[in-house]
Amino acid sequence: MVIKQIAAEQTWELRQRVMWPDKSIDYVKLTDDLSGIHYGLYVEQELVSVISLFINNNVIQFRKFATSSERQGEGCSTKLLNYVVSEAEKMGTKAIWCHARTEKVPFYRRFGLYEEGEEFERDGKRYVKMTRSFE
Repeated sequence: MVIKQIAAEQTWELRQRVMWPDKSIDYVKLTDDLSGIHYGLYVEQELVSVISLFINNNVIQFRKFATSSERQGEGCSTKLLNYVVSEAEKMGTKAIWCHARTEKVPFYRRFGLYEEGEEFERDGKRYVKMTRSFE
């Protein structure tokens, strides 16, 4: 497994296929994608997991974290999120956070993120904000 920084455009197909297969590719494009930092995890030259980071006021939000359905359960998501959390800490940021689908809360807790605030619904899915502070 190799992790490297990639262009926003390289994340779109995997995001769409994994997260919103019933929507168009335009649905998974973010208005601020070009200002983000995007990472991909490759297995034997195949892009199998992506994540996008957005820094604001020394806090990182990660969005559109997706791992190929065929590779889920193989540790790809764990390796990529560990890498991103470590990079965020090295950068000296105050915190890292995401809007997690509620069924994924136990996964994010393993990385030191905790629920913050109330659950909410968007596009028929339930989410909660999860945060990890580095201070």
